[in-house]
Amino acid sequence: MNFSWMAWTLPTALFFGTIAALLIGMAVWEYFSPGGNPRHGILRFETTRGDRLFISLLGSGFINLAWLGLIGPQLWWALALSLVYAICVFRFV
Repeated sequence: MNFSWMAWTLPTALFFGTIAALLIGMAVWEYFSPGGNPRHGILRFETTRGDRLFISLLGSGFINLAWLGLIGPQLWWALALSLVYAICVFRFV
């Protein structure tokens, strides 16, 4: 197979590695503490840990895309904002 069309740069590899590490971490967390105690947060529907991870990843993607479109290619502040967003999602949603 020829993957020369893909831009496998260091940031791309780190991005996919981080997503894989998050999924593995959630699987280990679920193995040692099954169930995850679904709860109702500010969105007023039941969410589990996996739901909150998905919401935080989806929101972080939108934050980074908006930053890229409105501010420019310096995404370090968007990353910091995404981390704060993810912490808020896991705390309040």
